[in-house]
Amino acid sequence: MRRLVLIDGHAIIHRAYHAYPALTTPSGEPSQAAYGFVAILLRVTNELQPSHLIVCFDLPVATFRHEAYIAYQAHRPTTAPDLVNQIEMVKEVVEVSGIPVYTAAGFEADDVIGTLAKQAVKSEQVNGASEGLDEVVIVTGDRDIMQLVNDKKGVSVYAPINGMSNARLVHENEVKEYVGVTPDKIVDYKALIGDSSDNYPGVPGIGPKAAQNLLEKFGSLEEIYRKLEEGKGKLDSVAESVTAKLLAGKDSAFLSQHLARIATHAPVGLDLERAEIKDLSKNKHFLQKLKELGFKSLVVRIGGMVSEAKPKKEKKENNQMELL
Repeated sequence: MRRLVLIDGHAIIHRAYHAYPALTTPSGEPSQAAYGFVAILLRVTNELQPSHLIVCFDLPVATFRHEAYIAYQAHRPTTAPDLVNQIEMVKEVVEVSGIPVYTAAGFEADDVIGTLAKQAVKSEQVNGASEGLDEVVIVTGDRDIMQLVNDKKGVSVYAPINGMSNARLVHENEVKEYVGVTPDKIVDYKALIGDSSDNYPGVPGIGPKAAQNLLEKFGSLEEIYRKLEEGKGKLDSVAESVTAKLLAGKDSAFLSQHLARIATHAPVGLDLERAEIKDLSKNKHFLQKLKELGFKSLVVRIGGMVSEAKPKKEKKENNQMELL
């Protein structure tokens, strides 16, 4: 199977940073986030067996969402200095690995992933096949990206669960279990309930249950407001208190819908030849970089993926490997 794996770099780094106990390089630099990222990278290549692999990162600049809503993500704390350093550490590791990195000014990594996924599985292709690809798997801990899951087009999400200790492939049937609605309704669901993490309001007073009921009954945000207009401010079988909130929050709902929707028009182009999977066990620069960082058990693990040799136990790192 020809499978493209798209890794959400910042999402995995942040998850590893909070999931792993403190770890430092031989020179004393914090490194648990970098260690966790590489561990996930190795697990992904081993378990998913991709034919193509890409890592996508955010850029430290404003995006179209910040331009649309000045308070977007405004309440997020400044990134800890040791995490900033580890993000750069991961980028150096990815660079020497030969895995291509994609970014786009004015867009988030989610948008870059959405654009690449769209290019990889064009809608006109039978069974989701495009350019010889059979499947696209997105590796992330961000549930918002589950709006891209599409069984017909062969797009799924590989989501870490229980910190970093486990992961599962999420298809359309499982998305509702995670988010509460099907992939095609996630954007409108977020438009109604808002997002405290990204700091946009949705419709004040509308919670998850009410949003689920509204979308189940009317199908989309546009249809909810069309029916409201037809009913002159009333909706069949919907409490007046709910319709009042919808009417008062209409502008906020459509702004939130815009912010929630992953863009699929970022200025990037999928280069499948460049993304062909590399044999990391033969990449001397990559292995040397891991040794410099003190990730000896990961070096052993890379060899084990090829030779099936038993890895040597290293007390400090072995305890962390149990998280995987």
